[in-house]
Amino acid sequence: MTASASIDTPSDASSDEALLATPFVQQLIKQMRAQDTHGTWDGKSDLQLLKPYIHTAEERRALPILGDPDPETLWHLEIFYNAIAVAIERETGQMVSPMMKMSHEGFGRMVLIAGRLVVVNKQLRDVHRFGFPSLAKLAAAGGKFLEEAVTMIRSYPEVAQYGA
Repeated sequence: MTASASIDTPSDASSDEALLATPFVQQLIKQMRAQDTHGTWDGKSDLQLLKPYIHTAEERRALPILGDPDPETLWHLEIFYNAIAVAIERETGQMVSPMMKMSHEGFGRMVLIAGRLVVVNKQLRDVHRFGFPSLAKLAAAGGKFLEEAVTMIRSYPEVAQYGA
């Protein structure tokens, strides 16, 4: 049995290794490990560390349709978008600032801004259910945000560098 079985993905260890090596997932792991100031997670594998982002179909069904997000879910959401911001910075050299506005009911917006350019603009709904069905979907979502933001910065460098 592979390590991926712990997060219930149908992939094998080699594809997990490839997904764990993507720039976004690497940055997400770094962001998670940076939050562990007391070394509590030192013994956890990278896949175990990413478990809060992976919700199997059974776990998703157990979540209520309506609900208020708990602080841990909001924290994971912020780390997810911070990882995207840092990955964008590493790729482009342009500083990116995340800004989130969230209601207590789990509705809001997340934007990532470079200079005066909004490089990610995501409307958030049902944040209490934030997660992905597999490591592959997590990596694809973060990778898509990263790719689109880098393209935007390279298309409008004067706007992204405004005030820098």
